[in-house]
Amino acid sequence: MNLSLRPGDGRIPGATVVDGGVNFAVHAPYADSVEVCLFDESGERRLTLPGRRGTVHHGLVSGVGRGQEYGFRVSGRWDPASGIFSNQSKLLLDPYARSIIRDLIANPSLVIHRPRSEDRPDERDNSEFVPRSVVTESRFDWEGDRALRIPMADTVIYETHVRGMTMRHPSVPMELRGTYSGLTAEPVVEHLRALGVTTVDLLPVHAAVTEPWLQRRSLVNYWGYSTAGYFAPNRRYAASRDPVDEFKQMVKVLHREGFEVILDVVYNHTAEGNHQGATLCFRGLDNPGFYKLEPGDRRRYVNWTGTGNTVDLTSPWALRLVMDSMRYWVQEMHVDGFRFDLAATLGRAPERFDPDAPFLLAVQQDPVLRDVKLIAEPWDLGPDSYQLGNFPRGWAEWSGRYRDDLRDFWRGVPGLADTMATRLTGSSDLFGVRGPLASINFITSHDGFTMADLVSYNQKHNQANREHNHDGESHNRSWNSGIEGPTDDNGIKALRRRRANSMLACLLLSQGVPMLLGGDELGRTQKGNNNAYCQDNEVSWYDWERMDWGTVAFVQRVTALRRRYPQLRRPQFPTGPFPTGDGARDIVWFTAAGTEMTESDWKSGFARSLAVLIDEPGSDDPTEMFYLMLNASDHPLDFVLPAGSWFPVLTSGEAKLESGVVRLQDFSMAVAQGSRS
Repeated sequence: MNLSLRPGDGRIPGATVVDGGVNFAVHAPYADSVEVCLFDESGERRLTLPGRRGTVHHGLVSGVGRGQEYGFRVSGRWDPASGIFSNQSKLLLDPYARSIIRDLIANPSLVIHRPRSEDRPDERDNSEFVPRSVVTESRFDWEGDRALRIPMADTVIYETHVRGMTMRHPSVPMELRGTYSGLTAEPVVEHLRALGVTTVDLLPVHAAVTEPWLQRRSLVNYWGYSTAGYFAPNRRYAASRDPVDEFKQMVKVLHREGFEVILDVVYNHTAEGNHQGATLCFRGLDNPGFYKLEPGDRRRYVNWTGTGNTVDLTSPWALRLVMDSMRYWVQEMHVDGFRFDLAATLGRAPERFDPDAPFLLAVQQDPVLRDVKLIAEPWDLGPDSYQLGNFPRGWAEWSGRYRDDLRDFWRGVPGLADTMATRLTGSSDLFGVRGPLASINFITSHDGFTMADLVSYNQKHNQANREHNHDGESHNRSWNSGIEGPTDDNGIKALRRRRANSMLACLLLSQGVPMLLGGDELGRTQKGNNNAYCQDNEVSWYDWERMDWGTVAFVQRVTALRRRYPQLRRPQFPTGPFPTGDGARDIVWFTAAGTEMTESDWKSGFARSLAVLIDEPGSDDPTEMFYLMLNASDHPLDFVLPAGSWFPVLTSGEAKLESGVVRLQDFSMAVAQGSRS
């Protein structure tokens, strides 16, 4: 390489292609010097960055450009008692790298300090075993693509995995399976369109690694909650050599077809793990400025995430990096929002959760981010870890209460009539000030049983994870419907389908924002594995050739019903007993016998059924009344319809209408549409 070097510009972090070369800038407050390491077929060349602007070391290198592989090495302060680990032997990723190549390879040189002497640096070079940053310069033509801004009231979320969704799709070309391009294959797009979803929620696509301890078990981090770079799309999901432009093309195509794209992001921890974990980036640049360290021993990390470390978003540098990352994905990659993993961690200031925490305030005030979809997983492993309902306006939250209560009701737990009424109408007990659209309703997600497994297993079966079945949730609120796992018993198979379809219908007809786990509509099973984070194989991949066409068609009918009638997706809580000027009410609750629910009915400890009349007072269409009937008992039940003309539009089991009475099969739900008489 014929190179030259001058100070350049320290205002723009990362590697930026400019006239005359590439400008490198990296925050490293404890460094005496920072070397940019350039790689080609002849090996590594190191150049000391000559400029410094505050905590940022920078330099403009002529003779390099797009596609250049690089990393940083830091020389400077070594102070383990203060949590500072400058170690020139360790090649570090650029925190602002737009592209990252090479897998992490388990090796003893990955640690920052000597294993048996933590006060001394480990001097083994790690460059052959760690990922590298790559200089990018995108010239992508968006062709006028713009954010879709689908209202939350109209949103139906489909949570899926880029790789798992298409790896076994027989109509997707082999070379595109498991990739960003595979998600835009016409058979996949047509499936999403027919299903009636509006928003594709992708499990993490940020550059990630498989941790050494998983590699030693011959497993991989399939889900991707092991982030190594917050700006780079995961190259593993690219069919081409350019993951940045391929990701953009995926977004552009999905937008053109009417689908939003939101990302599951992991800003609460990184792949570096605990004090014994691999040093990849942040630990070697500014460990105290990026991670929460134990006050009594700053060699160790606060572990509110269960992964070994916790990102400190009360730190200005960490906060800036995360905000810059989010803006990049919205402005440059055109995504429509984010689902935040363990979001309670992001709102800790410094320890307790605070709706006015620096990160939450920064997002609310940011003109780019405040109007995109913001969805919190509102818990972590820290103090007061369960923060459901406590995020500020503008945020929606995964409702774990909705998941748990719907599971309990449809496995036959009695006495949940009042709880079900609250969940079906948007959980006013949790989101009373913010409205039902703050509730992301879900029954299954990537983390836990699939819908098919929820009705087929009493116990988790995670032996394939090689943790002796100790990992994963043990209290799943599941019921195997009579036999554990696969069966040839047609009666049990029919019961499982009824229960699954009853839950799916409730999910899609509840007030709030429904989230469907990708593959549930196909009858996808993980063979009882409720923690398939390390299963990049048939356990996790969708089996399109064995899809349950009956469930697919059922979900299509429910989403079509929701889409057509606004009263099934209201942005406000129903007023219930308070009539409008014409005396009509928007919602009325009934017993199966057709009488309005009384206080004693609500408090009944044995009830396993419920009925609700949903009306649209003031509507010019007299046929916009719906009657939902839920029978979670183990025997058929007769539901007396209210006065009026009714016809069935949906049922998850056998439902016979005769003389104003619907006989509904056990563990079934039905919907009738009627007109005011």
